[in-house]
Amino acid sequence: MITLGIDIGSITTKAAIMKDGSLAGTAVGFTGYNVDKAWRQVTEELLADRGIPFPTIEKIVSTGYGRNSVDAAHKAITEITCHAAGVHFLSPHICSIIDIGGQDSKSIVMNDTGKVKDFAMNDKCAAGTGRFLEVMARALQVDLDRFGEISLKADKPGRISSTCTVFAESEVISLISKGESRENIIAGIHESIANRISSMAVRIGVRRPLMMTGGVAKNSGVVRALEKKLGMQIEVSEMAQVMGAIGAAVLAQDI
Repeated sequence: MITLGIDIGSITTKAAIMKDGSLAGTAVGFTGYNVDKAWRQVTEELLADRGIPFPTIEKIVSTGYGRNSVDAAHKAITEITCHAAGVHFLSPHICSIIDIGGQDSKSIVMNDTGKVKDFAMNDKCAAGTGRFLEVMARALQVDLDRFGEISLKADKPGRISSTCTVFAESEVISLISKGESRENIIAGIHESIANRISSMAVRIGVRRPLMMTGGVAKNSGVVRALEKKLGMQIEVSEMAQVMGAIGAAVLAQDI
């Protein structure tokens, strides 16, 4: 049986293929302004790379904020359920998840079978998301991919108290004008994210073993700041960014 999972996020679109119960491949592309074009392009590239004709796909599940835009999907499922399914498939020992995406962040607690027991979600404000980090990267004129390594060189994280992206950006600009180092400012940005996410995670009882998913999981500075704030180790899979798509493909096997 061949199934396809499509995760349309605000910044990137991901696809994953399951073949006879095994993960056969994943792909990532930018979402842009045309959601329909984005998922079709990512899917076509993935199928071509794996030599799988589209008509051989038996079931398709879509997820993410643009999940209802995939007209080929047999079912649309929330990203919370899909991330839980993806993590349980790849790492069944994991009990809790922190997922930071482009426009929202989530904390999830699962049972032994990978079903969601409880969750908390912030989708009302960009603070603590990938979009927040993008805004800060522009203000600092630093490549976002370097944020993690740069922040780990900080000697004293800058203080950023605002939980609003607009006001936090003003604080960053103020720190720049005072001559604060990029290292300390970026570390402060990561600490502000950790403060916001950790309070949400603690509220629902996140526990070990804990994994972080989503594109922001690639930022070692955010991971380190969260570990410090929560007092526990966070596992990061190489598949962190495509975990929702993998979960969607896994769930498609049962519809």
